[in-house]
Amino acid sequence: MEVLLRECANYVALAAELCSVLCIAVGMVETLVQGARVTVGRSGSSRQARRDLWAQFARWIVLALEFALAADIVRTAIAPTWDDIGRLAAIAFIRTGLNYFLERDMEEFAPAAEGPEEGRVKDERPRS
Repeated sequence: MEVLLRECANYVALAAELCSVLCIAVGMVETLVQGARVTVGRSGSSRQARRDLWAQFARWIVLALEFALAADIVRTAIAPTWDDIGRLAAIAFIRTGLNYFLERDMEEFAPAAEGPEEGRVKDERPRS
């Protein structure tokens, strides 16, 4: 029974890894096409357009990291050894760190993408 579960887990992990690769490929193509449009359409890209392209690609990378971590978890789920658990912990730590910093950078860029009033901090001092 364990052999059957392990085989099934390997197929699920392989599918998750395939999704991870596809996310990166789709994000790369989408970003390259949009980058070409920005460059050709505006005869040079503005800073905001580059930020938007980066944020768009970063979303795809974050999704790919989630799929890759899921694949590692599935592979380790069936009768793991302590070595497997340690390896998974290290991989999860690294990928979670990458994911955290990518999402933090994306949040930093979010106010620049909002309207002029939405990203601004309001002055709440009493007026005299």
